[in-house]
Amino acid sequence: MPEARDHFHGSDLEKIEAIYHIKKEDIVSFSANVNPLGISPRIRRELADHLDVISRYPDREYTALRCAMAVYAGTEPDHILVGNGATELISLFIQNLQPKKALILGPTYSEYERAITLAGGQTSCYPLQEEQNFQMDVRDLCSRLSEDLDLLVLCNPNNPTGTAVNRQSLREIFSVCKGLGITVLVDETYVEFTPQEAEISAVPLTGEFKNLIILRGTSKFFAAPGLRLGYAITGDTSLLTKAEGRKDPWGINSIAELAGQLMFSDTEYIRQTRQLIFGERTRLYEELSTWDSIKLYPTMGNYQLVRILKEGVTSRQVFEHCIRQGLMIRDCSNFPTLDDRYFRFCFMLPQDNDRLVQALREIL
Repeated sequence: MPEARDHFHGSDLEKIEAIYHIKKEDIVSFSANVNPLGISPRIRRELADHLDVISRYPDREYTALRCAMAVYAGTEPDHILVGNGATELISLFIQNLQPKKALILGPTYSEYERAITLAGGQTSCYPLQEEQNFQMDVRDLCSRLSEDLDLLVLCNPNNPTGTAVNRQSLREIFSVCKGLGITVLVDETYVEFTPQEAEISAVPLTGEFKNLIILRGTSKFFAAPGLRLGYAITGDTSLLTKAEGRKDPWGINSIAELAGQLMFSDTEYIRQTRQLIFGERTRLYEELSTWDSIKLYPTMGNYQLVRILKEGVTSRQVFEHCIRQGLMIRDCSNFPTLDDRYFRFCFMLPQDNDRLVQALREIL
């Protein structure tokens, strides 16, 4: 049996397979937050037809790839740096910035703090309040900013809360940070799942604020975590040049380069993904929010944070109950500011979501 302190990431299927004796192919991962449609038929077909790309080096400058990303995100190719997943870019920029003190939301993705610590910096937490449904109080956050901070990290929409800050509020935050000499790192991994992406994405602000770096990836929305393809957007071209100089050449392989040139223009896949996620998010929220045993928080992501209200039931017990049915949720008790009353699940195919609802009904 796993110990109580063990927590499983959505990529830990091999560990789950070994501990629970469930084949990883039989596990429905509600923990990884990956698009349940899988890779698009177009990408599958094109990659199969062009496997010979691995016999040559990718473009060292990734010119065509950056152009495809720029058109998709609404920016300039010269403002983009490609990386081996968003996680590499988090580490790369923090190593370049060398922040001595950073402010991070809580709860949020743990990799930000890890990367800052490895770079020799210290982090402090700005806690999102459960009483406010984890929505950020922008004025209060701005009042906590000071000249002794070097870096502010925002995940927007935030993981695991699903809360998001609109562009008007972001502009207010960025403006204060600019005046104080604070660089802002915004992780937009989940922004494409939001119904109001055009009102939430900070990409249009990169021309106005040179202290802004935006990170995006292809793992979640395009169901391609194995490609390890991410990109950063910033108007600070000197920082891009510096970061590029620290990267190993050909960090993105030829298959990922080709897939990236194709996926951002795959409009039918994008439409189907949004239709599925928007519909299932609404359906499950409306159903589960009627239960007295749990509390749901409004979400802009492709995942739902849940607080357990039923006495005597912990997030660990919910995890154990679900995984034994081949359903892997995320026990959120190890997120900063959360405890053993919280778990998270992402939205999968309707029939899988129905199985999860039934499993949750059994224990909650």
